[in-house]
Parts: sequence; structure tokens; C-alpha cells
Amino acid sequence: MKAALSTPHLCLCACASLAPLCAAAGDMSETPVMLTSDQLEWIDNPRVPGLGLARILGNEKGSGSYTYRVKFPKGRVVEAHSHPDDRMYTVISGTWYIGWGEKFDESKLTALPAGSFYTEPANVPHFVSTPDGEAIVQISGTGPTAANYVDAAQAPAK
Repeated sequence: MKAALSTPHLCLCACASLAPLCAAAGDMSETPVMLTSDQLEWIDNPRVPGLGLARILGNEKGSGSYTYRVKFPKGRVVEAHSHPDDRMYTVISGTWYIGWGEKFDESKLTALPAGSFYTEPANVPHFVSTPDGEAIVQISGTGPTAANYVDAAQAPAK
């Protein structure tokens, strides 16, 4: 049985997910954007093999705000890395495990179930894992962005 989220919690998550879009309103089109989950177009992630990617708004490679979702399969580990931009994450489904530091350390992982939200400051090394099953996260930030691995040898092969 899934735990129900309270209305204030859902509103907080939704508002937090949209904050970068509101902050960069000058970058937004005058045309509203509305998508249901079944309208998302999932593709193979071009930067990280084995992950799914659904772009929602903007382009993470360009300048300006972006929002996209990433689908991580069960058992995925992403080694320590950072991003050049501040980011906001909302866990859409599954359980997402995040830890902070320059080396993957399972003892530092925090489990974030669906509905959870967190921020990721620019250039702060972190690592993730999905040991329990598939997880989908929504990521918002201001591009251009990249993934800079602490140990370049651990970067996924493209």
C-alpha cells in the first residue's frame, strides 16, 4: 500500500519543482506548457547509457531554465560527480538514494521515497543509487549543465 501525501506536501513539492521556472520567467515562452505523464516522450539518455530521459521544458545544454525527468533502473550506481548549476530534484516514483562526498559510500546514502524533494548546490560532489528498484526523478536547473565526475575514469562510457 502506498502512503498518501498530504495536499500541503504535494503543493510544496510542486512549487519547489517549478521555482527555477518562475525565477527565470523571462526565459519562458508566452505559451503555457502542460503535459500529462503519458504525453512525455522517453528517449535513451544521450549522456548516460542505460537511463531514460524525458525533456519537459528548455534544454539542459543551452542557457536558461530546464526541466527533465530521468529514469534509473534497479541496481544503478552513479559514482561521485557534480554539476556546474544549482539543481532541484523531485522524486516522482521509486526510492532515490543520494549521498554527498567525493567517493561513493553506501553508508552515506539517504533514501528519498516518491514525493521527496531536495536541492543540489552547484559543484558539490554527490553520488546516487537505486538498489530497491526503478526510480524516476525530475530535475530542474539553469543551463548549460554537465556531469563532472570526481574520478574521470568512472564517467559512463557514451
